[in-house]
Amino acid sequence: MIASLSGTVTALGATSVVVDVNGFGALVHCSPRTVSGLRLEQPATLQTSLVVREDSLTLYGFADTDERDCFELLLTASGVGPRIAQAACAVLSPSELRAAIASEDLVTLTKVPGIGKKGAERICIELRDKVNTLALTTQPPATSSTPTVSSAWREQVSQGLQGLGWSARDAEAACDRVAELAETTPQPPVAELMRAALRSLAKT
Repeated sequence: MIASLSGTVTALGATSVVVDVNGFGALVHCSPRTVSGLRLEQPATLQTSLVVREDSLTLYGFADTDERDCFELLLTASGVGPRIAQAACAVLSPSELRAAIASEDLVTLTKVPGIGKKGAERICIELRDKVNTLALTTQPPATSSTPTVSSAWREQVSQGLQGLGWSARDAEAACDRVAELAETTPQPPVAELMRAALRSLAKT
């Protein structure tokens, strides 16, 4: 198991990064929020989870252990794969996710693309006991510095939303709804715009 890695960021995508670790380039799939906190040619440390399949080894990266632990917990639920687990961690914070499962808040869980009512019910039934234990053993997320927004924020947010399962049309509509924030706030971070876009999609 690869629990974490540290190195230099050599490539950035909407939902993935490449980290050079002593000459070894590791491709890591990350949420748009995690990606937005990284910079090309700058050092980075990611908490990671290795998902093993018959035909692939896929590494997922997170800004902190709390988010990674929630991702791994979701993978233990029936019918939840890495893509849905990653989308859940992007839409909901670890504390929001734990609270929704513990209280069987199906409305909150179905805000995640790929999780319907039956899927949310199954997650609550299978994980509500485990989630309380997780809350006691995980540490608070580390505080990260606020990144500056890229001039291509719309493309980053749109691609990130599509990578999480929304259609291109929904992603563009969400970008339109947060455009005012990007224009009126001096250099808002892409992560903030992503969270605003996710909130707008959750309301639709």
